[in-house]
Amino acid sequence: MSTLVHSPAWQALTAHQIKISQQTMREMFCDDPQRFDKFSLQWDGLLLDYSKNLITAETLTLLLNLARQSKLDDWIVRMFNGDKINTSEQRAALHTALRAPRGTSVYVDGKDVVPDVHRVLDHIRHFSEAVRNGTFCGHTGKPFRDVVNIGIGGSALGPLMVSEALKSYGSAQLNVHFVSNVDATDLVETLKRLDPETTLFIISSKTFTTLETLTNAHSARDWVVKHLGADEVIGKHFVAVSTNLTETSKFGINPENVFEFWDWVGGRYSLWSAIGLPIALYIGINNFERLLAGAHAMDTHFREAPLERNMPVILGILGIWYANFFGAASHVILPYDQYLQHFPAYLQQLEMESNGKRIDRNGQVVDYATGMVIWGEPGTNGQHSFYQLLHQGTRMVPADFLAPIISHNPIGEHHSILLANCFAQTEALMLGKTTGEARAELETQGLSGAALETLLPYKVFPGNRPTNTLLFDQLDPYTMGMLVALYEHKVFVQSVIWNINPFDQWGVEFGKQLAGKLLPELQRKERVFVHDSSTNGLINYFLARRV
Repeated sequence: MSTLVHSPAWQALTAHQIKISQQTMREMFCDDPQRFDKFSLQWDGLLLDYSKNLITAETLTLLLNLARQSKLDDWIVRMFNGDKINTSEQRAALHTALRAPRGTSVYVDGKDVVPDVHRVLDHIRHFSEAVRNGTFCGHTGKPFRDVVNIGIGGSALGPLMVSEALKSYGSAQLNVHFVSNVDATDLVETLKRLDPETTLFIISSKTFTTLETLTNAHSARDWVVKHLGADEVIGKHFVAVSTNLTETSKFGINPENVFEFWDWVGGRYSLWSAIGLPIALYIGINNFERLLAGAHAMDTHFREAPLERNMPVILGILGIWYANFFGAASHVILPYDQYLQHFPAYLQQLEMESNGKRIDRNGQVVDYATGMVIWGEPGTNGQHSFYQLLHQGTRMVPADFLAPIISHNPIGEHHSILLANCFAQTEALMLGKTTGEARAELETQGLSGAALETLLPYKVFPGNRPTNTLLFDQLDPYTMGMLVALYEHKVFVQSVIWNINPFDQWGVEFGKQLAGKLLPELQRKERVFVHDSSTNGLINYFLARRV
């Protein structure tokens, strides 16, 4: 048994879970009319209601004891101070420095990195304004009307999610597109709609060697040259976010149009850096800086608020409670805002790539669950898809509901109906419907006898399903920054308690290594016999049937 599982704080929670399992949230709300006030936080326009959880004041005390036992306070200080907490790669994890205000200081290896951050931010400002006002234009002199970001993972999903979330602030003259899949369909279907004369490409790759990204980039380059002529046009239609000036120059990109970022910026934490260039182009640099300001505000809250009043800490320890003491394997994200349609996928990468680890910081295999499967869909679509499992399934699936008070598109009663559904779902998941309540409802509908008894079991809802609700005034750049940073820090809280490194991703590399070995075999005609029988069979079937 590991030190963590054997620890007094963990053992106390194990015993406490048995007691909590004998209670229901319905009873908890009946017993305490002030439950919402006790288990909710309001800060800077955000409301976090976590009262619909299987917790008491004692639960929170025990969970916070676990966090303190893990020296969470010290780890927070270490992260913000630029210590090399990414131990497997001997790097700092300083995405927070990317939103630090001008004039502050954050040191990495004795160097203040904030001036460099703002130098790149100034570069983004100059370039994005030049593109938006038509000063920087295409080879034929026409202003750009479309921007295509070519990247993968954090170099694509973060900018895509934020650009969609802040579409209300987007330029009417400039569209953004995101190509990440090496499947040619992704690129071809995007380019079908575009004019090469008015299309700008951003190639986002730190090393400028990522196979999927460079494959798409070279195909996009061929498309531009085919339509516009000589290779010289590349410098007018391609820019890069990279640290490899040698390779970007070979590609034909003007060194003045290469945007820098640093090895202490992890991919899934990089939208705040030059990786956010498509965001700045689309919503404007002033709005991009508001996004950074919102994230910095959440950084300040996370760093300064006491643990018991700290939003990321509360979300983090509640996730620990369900993953490790109730055996929950997944967590669903349910934004009641269509603009947040990509937010569940973004959090999927953030949480599962960060905390999907089986080796702790000491190099030992853990004997407790880490991470959860993150998934979700905007409401109300999800209600007609998977909510059946949430309400009456056999698995506990904790849920986060997110919703704005004010809609960007106030048509008729749409928003009231949307929020009525949001609030009703959290109430229904908490309350459930007892056998007596279901029976009375069926009797009201005129059923009786055998017909009622046959239908009755299907109408019962167990309830007691935990949810958090996050409400905000309106989805603007500042709020979006706060929300993303909130979940970044939630992930960090959990990683500290689990004693794992959330800033590496060695599991991503293994499949890529094998793909590199397999690729030459797919390009030849000879049958393959060097792998296991399944892999040999798949390769040989492909070779025999390809055109």
